[in-house]
Amino acid sequence: MSFNKLVWGVKASFRSYVEAAEGTITLGDGATRADDGTFIFIAEPGGDLVIAPDGTATGAMRFQGSVMFEAHGGMLKSTIRELGIEAGEDGLVLTVLDGPMNKRRCSVAELGPVESNTDGIMIITTRITMDGMYQIADNYPPGTELDPIALS
Repeated sequence: MSFNKLVWGVKASFRSYVEAAEGTITLGDGATRADDGTFIFIAEPGGDLVIAPDGTATGAMRFQGSVMFEAHGGMLKSTIRELGIEAGEDGLVLTVLDGPMNKRRCSVAELGPVESNTDGIMIITTRITMDGMYQIADNYPPGTELDPIALS
């Protein structure tokens, strides 16, 4: 199965917090926002990610778009860009491009288990990693469950 898009809300409580603090959520590079507040990222061509019904996976895939969260006059500032899903020895991970000047990818979430619904959409549980804690929001310790990813 090839995937065309990834839908992820990061964490609903984090989005709510940013907006309640009169902060902003800015989308760029083709990312869009769904009615439920989640973010839609379109697949870049050339990915070879394959996820079997049992959740085993091979390959990798990248998704276009960026989301920037900013609040408290810039004291809270987090940008998620160039999402990727990569299969490795330890399973699936969600990666992002680390920092505006850096071209290093970091793993922000461990993924799994994977469930397929009747529409052919894969729903994948996400848990924040140590790098994710620094990249997204440092008030969520590693292992905290984030919003699930939907791949279609």
